[in-house]
Amino acid sequence: MAADRMGWAIGLMTGTVLDGNIDIAMIRTDGETVAELGPFAFAPYPAEIRALLVETLAVAREWGFSGPEPEIFAKAEDAISVAQAEAVLALLSANGFAPSEVAAIGFHGQTVLHRAPEAGRPGRTRQLGDGARMAAITGIDVVYDFRSADMRAGGQGAPLAGIYHKALLERIDGLDDTAFLNLGGVANLTFAGAGPLIAFDTGPANAPVNDWIAQHGLGEMDRDGKIAASGKVDEARLAELLTHPYLTRPFPKSLDRFDFPSTMAQGQSLEDGAALLTAFTASAVGKALDLLPKRPRRLVACGGGRKNPTLMAEIAKRGRVEVVDADALGLRGDAIEAELFALLAMRTMRGLPSSFPTTTGAAEPTVAGVIAKAPG
Repeated sequence: MAADRMGWAIGLMTGTVLDGNIDIAMIRTDGETVAELGPFAFAPYPAEIRALLVETLAVAREWGFSGPEPEIFAKAEDAISVAQAEAVLALLSANGFAPSEVAAIGFHGQTVLHRAPEAGRPGRTRQLGDGARMAAITGIDVVYDFRSADMRAGGQGAPLAGIYHKALLERIDGLDDTAFLNLGGVANLTFAGAGPLIAFDTGPANAPVNDWIAQHGLGEMDRDGKIAASGKVDEARLAELLTHPYLTRPFPKSLDRFDFPSTMAQGQSLEDGAALLTAFTASAVGKALDLLPKRPRRLVACGGGRKNPTLMAEIAKRGRVEVVDADALGLRGDAIEAELFALLAMRTMRGLPSSFPTTTGAAEPTVAGVIAKAPG
């Protein structure tokens, strides 16, 4: 690709796990390959914005795409757009970059509700994020609303990570025997070793166990998987949970954060419930691997869940697969989701598709995102 198509892009991601951070990553890319990895940072949200988002997600579930949007959406959208724009400017300043040196920002926004299409019912998705507001604050072109075009094309709207995961698999010479596993609120898998690019959501990742811990008043997560490690998995109950039809449904397929809730562990002790939910996530990954045309030998794990040694061990055991932290292969496991949206932004600016029939189920390859041009 011509060198003049390479440019610095910034990706922004805040996941459904609500860890309170804005993930910001810079890469130099043409939307197809990555020439250079730039700065990466976590920018914590102010406590009041995190509380606002928790409330917004709860209201969104009650709304369920029925009737007018709740008023809280506009308040939350403005708050996160301004906070993330300011975080971008802070990252640039801290690393000696001027806004004029950045070709585009990929602004994922905050998913508040995602409903995959079903027979007789179209899919819907809503990410809060005002690209025009961010472009005005930063002076940089912003690409946002990455999922809606795909859903209009009949796709699931997720996962979008496949095209970037494939680039990373090429970077580590892992196309033939390796798959990528992102462990965020939901887990998604990418495989490119046997024919067309495949990507889909395997099941939950951190969301159910995080919610379980929070409901017991013990913080926001099972840090290092210690609570799950101290519990005992009810194997009979796990086997029953694993009969859920989603787990054997053919791909492409996608999930909302709350499709597999913490109530799966209802009635269990704190420790046993955490163990059950962790084992369920791991077993769902194993069932996903069975759906692939060729079972990979190795998984490269990224996202926050890779820092949970109990979850990683359970995936290896129950998924019957080697699991490697992305960091061990010279990748930036914490930055990959944000890097993804930097790459997708550049693809959109160039008119390149980011979703495909074998990743989201769109009828044809689809360009993702809406471009908000910087003023002036």
